[in-house]
Amino acid sequence: MTQQPRHVVVIGHGMVGARFVEEVARRDPSGERVRVTVVGAETEGPYNRILLPEVISRRLDIADLALPEVTAPGLTVRAGTAATGLDPAARRVALDDGTFLDYDELVLATGARSALPPLPGATDASGAPEQGVTALRDLDDCRRLTALARPGAPVVVLGGGVLGLESARALSELGARVCLVESSPWLMRRQLDQDAARILQARYARLGITVHSWRVAARWLPGTGLELDDGRVLAGDALVITAGVRARVELAKAAGLHVEHAVVVDDTLTTSAPRVHAIGDCAQHPGGGGGLVQPGWEQAAVLADLLTGAAPHARYTGARPATRLKAEGIDLVSFGDAAAEDAETVTVNDAHGGRYAKLSVRDDRVVGAILLGFPDSAAAIGQLYDHESPVPADRLALLLGNAMPETAEAVDPDAATVCRCNAVTRAQLESAWLDGARTREAVAGATRATTGCGGCVRDVNALLATWNNGQPAPAPA
Repeated sequence: MTQQPRHVVVIGHGMVGARFVEEVARRDPSGERVRVTVVGAETEGPYNRILLPEVISRRLDIADLALPEVTAPGLTVRAGTAATGLDPAARRVALDDGTFLDYDELVLATGARSALPPLPGATDASGAPEQGVTALRDLDDCRRLTALARPGAPVVVLGGGVLGLESARALSELGARVCLVESSPWLMRRQLDQDAARILQARYARLGITVHSWRVAARWLPGTGLELDDGRVLAGDALVITAGVRARVELAKAAGLHVEHAVVVDDTLTTSAPRVHAIGDCAQHPGGGGGLVQPGWEQAAVLADLLTGAAPHARYTGARPATRLKAEGIDLVSFGDAAAEDAETVTVNDAHGGRYAKLSVRDDRVVGAILLGFPDSAAAIGQLYDHESPVPADRLALLLGNAMPETAEAVDPDAATVCRCNAVTRAQLESAWLDGARTREAVAGATRATTGCGGCVRDVNALLATWNNGQPAPAPA
């Protein structure tokens, strides 16, 4: 007797939910082991929300954000349908169209929503943005901001993290007059030290973006601007709030699952209910990973291994944090913890040149780095960090982009990871090129490179330009 495939229901068709579906299709292409039903509240297909600032700057169109949609036997996608209830005991999901889905395994990939602070004048009684105010988390936010922002008009960005900085740079490219407000003492406080942030702020000032650090927003004055805690008013026709996110946990909480700031999961990505799993921004794992696309995709791969039976012993053990600022004209990447205790540290502070580099090493391994304006060393150090390879004796040479001969094998160009989100190496890109992928879109389809945070787009385009105008070495066998 033929065994029926188990039914896996996925709630959420964003970047991580769509990636899980793709990973399942790769492991079970005929749909013999599992059949998947995806429930997504948005009517549009999955898209890369990390590249929304590129739409604001007009470098990309909304259509360019679309992620490849998977078609596979046993796959059903119910777009424009939201889950309204979850019963783990009955293994049933209630939908807003009045129907129900029974499942063998459930995957929560509900993501997160923008956190709108209780700023007077910025939100209405329901917590929705008032006129002239927007977040930048989804396509609706993107369309709202595109309508609000005009060349020459003043815009205020509230929040000095990665998204705030990318949004400010995108708006300045559009021609808007931009001020950025950050309540912490310095920009990107989780990823940078104060010296690096000071240089980054100066770089932004040279781009015409005024940064107000360690200032708290007091109230939004529609048609006027943002009043700060010191009484100053920053002129603004629009206010863009990029003050963090909150995990979407309402379904899980109502169903009695263990929820803290997100849905708590173990190394098998299982919640407190044995047949319910969570991945991406709605999941809370002891090893972290929330808010970053690469850990979410790693979780999707591990869970696909487990639920298809392709690798029953697969486990998610945590994230190795890496953050890249994708702002035109600025090369900034941060790995791990550059302020780690008991680490050897080498620092280069070139404030005049707008560059800063810091490398932290423990037991001859990279534990953290900040690299502003050092793209060559960022590539080499990133590879050492990713593979936990030994660091050369001359740390300064490595930091300046001149790795010693003893590290040649460790930083083999062909083995270098170009797209960290998808673990795509230079050799894999070259192989795809030799197989006929001549454009970025074709390479993305063949390797997934550039479909994550977008930080590798420039590197991929540079490689393609070189190869299309010359002749690369044969791809490794």
